Amino acid sequence: MFKKPLSNLKTSAPLRSSDRRKLKQRVVASYALTPEEGDLLVPDGILSVKFLTHVNEPGVAYLGPDGDPLWFTIGKGSDGDLIPTVYTLWKKQDLLPFLSTPSVVVPILIGGADLMIPGVIHCPPSLPDRNLICIRQYSRKDTQSPPALSPPVAVGWLALPSDRLRSAASNSKEEKKGKAVLVAHTWKDHLWDMGSKRDMPEDTVLQSSTEPSSAAAAPAGSAAPSVNAPTYTYTPTEISHLLTLTLLQAISSTLGPLPPSAFPIPATQFYSTYILPSRPAFPWVALRPSSSSSSSLQGASSPTLTITPESTDGTPPVVGPEISIKSSTHKSLTAFLKSCEKLSLLTLKPAPQNKAEVVITSVNASHPSVAGHTLFVTIGEVEGKGGEVEVRELWKANQGSVDLAEGIGGSKSDLYTALELRSLLNAYIISHNLVNPHEQAYINLDELLYSCLRSAKIKTAKSKGKSRENERDGSGEKDKHKDRAKDKDRAKAKDKDKAKDTDGEDMDRFLRRDELMKAVLGKMQAWYEVRVEGGTGLPRPIQIHIKMRQGRKACTLITGFEPFQVVDADEMAEALRRVCAGATSVSPLQGKSPSGQSQPQMEVLVQGKQAPAVVEYLMGKGIPKRWIEVVDSVGKK
Repeated sequence: MFKKPLSNLKTSAPLRSSDRRKLKQRVVASYALTPEEGDLLVPDGILSVKFLTHVNEPGVAYLGPDGDPLWFTIGKGSDGDLIPTVYTLWKKQDLLPFLSTPSVVVPILIGGADLMIPGVIHCPPSLPDRNLICIRQYSRKDTQSPPALSPPVAVGWLALPSDRLRSAASNSKEEKKGKAVLVAHTWKDHLWDMGSKRDMPEDTVLQSSTEPSSAAAAPAGSAAPSVNAPTYTYTPTEISHLLTLTLLQAISSTLGPLPPSAFPIPATQFYSTYILPSRPAFPWVALRPSSSSSSSLQGASSPTLTITPESTDGTPPVVGPEISIKSSTHKSLTAFLKSCEKLSLLTLKPAPQNKAEVVITSVNASHPSVAGHTLFVTIGEVEGKGGEVEVRELWKANQGSVDLAEGIGGSKSDLYTALELRSLLNAYIISHNLVNPHEQAYINLDELLYSCLRSAKIKTAKSKGKSRENERDGSGEKDKHKDRAKDKDRAKAKDKDKAKDTDGEDMDRFLRRDELMKAVLGKMQAWYEVRVEGGTGLPRPIQIHIKMRQGRKACTLITGFEPFQVVDADEMAEALRRVCAGATSVSPLQGKSPSGQSQPQMEVLVQGKQAPAVVEYLMGKGIPKRWIEVVDSVGKK
């Protein structure tokens, strides 16, 4: 709700004493507080300010004397929920019942997404839908350290009753993929930015049930997690089995529907794009390990809420080691893929010359193991993204290509991918019997194809003719006293060019299929789609520029990341400060702003030559490497 800056902000005004008492009474009555707690959460000197969200919803925020937003309402009138902000929830962490979620999900929530059901670890019972609830981050440093809950990082409304959420494990796959919480406000969003931006309080370490627990202060029925979680340890053979199950999952969900034209796929791309996101988020459900800290592993329930007989309070087991090639018996990606080829799950092609990795040419979606595979919740689903940020190149009929688009069965107003245009073109070629009978790789051009492509060639030839004419005119101006016979020769050559451009007979009546496809795409207007929002033209890659500043100090500048919508300048600067162990800064790029936005384009500066670290960070956010451009103006010393 506050992922974009607030607009139409009015000047904040202090509440009158009577209005402050009414607000306090409303808070005390709504949240069952004592008068002393009401004074803490609705202090003297509280201010109110009206605003509009980025979707033009009106609201009112109540600010403390120090400027921190404490409460807010959304909608006209005063009948809506009085919602506590993160600052208020940090003062009284048991103000609302809570859900817990893995740490990998929190950045997704900050980016403006709602919390999905697969991302829920702990859920309190007996809450109706639309009940206010906060979200806390569940984390564990290692197998020896106890788990911890962060202070609330988000607040919102339950999208469905909590009992249905707890029993979602036994429901359909579609319901497992639904929303759990409709997020209203998060840590580090633009409402939080209005305040002091102070550091988050320390996490609450969860104690065993025999020791006093600070989490016991949670509302009745919230059943806070404890440390009585089992430890599941997988052997290398079991890790190999889990990787095979992961491939079955990938074939069932993402690889199977791919058209044949999507192959071949390089091995490393196959592993990072399809295998890693398809690993089970809760491996003990997909495969029960031979060893664990608990004596019984029977009846492990669904991964959706991580409830097992050994952990009935919602604490997820500790799993080790990581499900990866290095932890398996294969030890190399090629060995794993060859073992899968022996099982007839996929086919491989040897590595081309000068390349070290094999390529995957197809997958067997009709294999009995694929048909009998039981789908599970994957890491990609829990993290809220199944791989890369989707940047699709699209094409649309434009001027001279309208007749061509409609002639091959398309529409002049629709956007098409290259694969869709290829399918339309191939269908047109087959229906009109345009394949050259003497050479199958060549396509005979009928009147529709010939006239469209010929017009493009004439346009190109005329532009070249004009440039040649300008060159000749320029040379004539410089030397007016040259031989007149040469001028006549030039005139004749010009007439020949015009004749060729006009009659077009020099253009072949057949083309190779791939050349024909390139020519058709060249006639159309290029568009792009980044996630859900599109625009005309192609997106510019993110620029990583290494420059020298103040004589001898190298620095790395990052710009152009705003269109990709998953990178925040301040968040990136803070992350790179930790990774690179150097100073970072954020500043507006003067004179430039993203298209359609009034906010200036930002520039992130990192001290030193840090291009590899920046590329790794951006790819970790899901941005494909082909949309990242590195320019080194310093060079190697």
